Amino acid sequence: MNNIKYIITTFSILLVLFSSCGHKHSEGDGHNHGTEENTHSESDEHNHGEGEEEHKEGLFLSKDQAETIGLEFGDLSSIKVNDFVKATGTLGLPPNALSSVSAKTNGIIKGTKKFVEGNYIKKGAVIAYLENPDFIVTQQGYLEAKAQLNQKRLEVERQKTLVESNAGVTKNLQNAQAEVAVLEAKTQGLAKQLSFLGISTSDLSPSNIRQQIAIVAPMSGYISTISFHNGMYAQSSIALMDIISSDHLHLELDVFEKDIANIKIGQKISYTVPALGTTIYYGSVDVIGKEFNSSSKTVRVHGHLDGVKPQFLKDLFINAKIFLTDAETTALPEDAIIKDGENSYIYVARSQKDAKEIEFEKINIIPGSTENGYTAVKLIDDIPEGMQIVTKGAYYVYAQSKAGELEHEH
Repeated sequence: MNNIKYIITTFSILLVLFSSCGHKHSEGDGHNHGTEENTHSESDEHNHGEGEEEHKEGLFLSKDQAETIGLEFGDLSSIKVNDFVKATGTLGLPPNALSSVSAKTNGIIKGTKKFVEGNYIKKGAVIAYLENPDFIVTQQGYLEAKAQLNQKRLEVERQKTLVESNAGVTKNLQNAQAEVAVLEAKTQGLAKQLSFLGISTSDLSPSNIRQQIAIVAPMSGYISTISFHNGMYAQSSIALMDIISSDHLHLELDVFEKDIANIKIGQKISYTVPALGTTIYYGSVDVIGKEFNSSSKTVRVHGHLDGVKPQFLKDLFINAKIFLTDAETTALPEDAIIKDGENSYIYVARSQKDAKEIEFEKINIIPGSTENGYTAVKLIDDIPEGMQIVTKGAYYVYAQSKAGELEHEH
């Protein structure tokens, strides 16, 4: 009995469901599910495809914007761009361009002249005077030895005459000649000492014996240090002044190990001295060092200066470029290259006169050296066929893309 009731109840429910589905509804009453589902499914598949075409991601610029910024297109150029190696260093001097001034013997400094560090001084200029009683003793000894020498020379001549006339003794002549030789040696030795001190013996007499000697500049140049004053007791082992000549100024550059194989004598150099401004100076490779610095991984390269030279300050830091051989390479105008952090790239697009807007694409590159407004480039990505490089206005495109202002027109 329960089974019969269950069957009847189930049958009734199914009958109601079939009746409902078969009932006709008026348009817009919210019951046209089947038709709506089918219609939505077909149109949805089609419309999504069109939507994706309309709203695809990209970088666009309207034709008006392109004309406003003067957008220009071009291709890679094959030009000579001189590649270079970067180096740092200082302005240096050879050993013969530096001179220390010292007193030739110990003594008291007198009569110092008015010099300050940085002054230019000429060779032979008197810096100060040095006093020492020994100067008087040496001059006196020279004059005495010279007088004795003259007397002994006369004695030699007299002994010769006696021996020749058989009235003299040969031994006396020989003794006189020996005494002359001793006095000659003494006189010459004292004359050399006086000459070293700067005292001439050609006109030396008892009436003009000097008690002081002049300290003079041994070379022309700029005074770098002064360390003496009046009344100071000078010692010959201590420098009183340092003089630097900039006539032989040169570059002392440190080139890294990986670059040294590319360096050749005669290559051109350009350099700046940051402490003195942005002026560019020029030179050439003169000597390549033979010693490798294991701590800095560099080799010293000496450069000769050409043309105008910078003001010399010892050990002043410089930045330099050593130019390698001129070689043809693919290059682009500097304005075409965008540098964003450590990445560099260019923009390419299809230049269509009748298009309402232009779509751009980024191409990654590796930039090289720059010369005369052109930069050598290596393409990481290929340029799609039919596209040209943006050679003017690239930074405007970049700026607009960063600002989110380049949108596709609908």
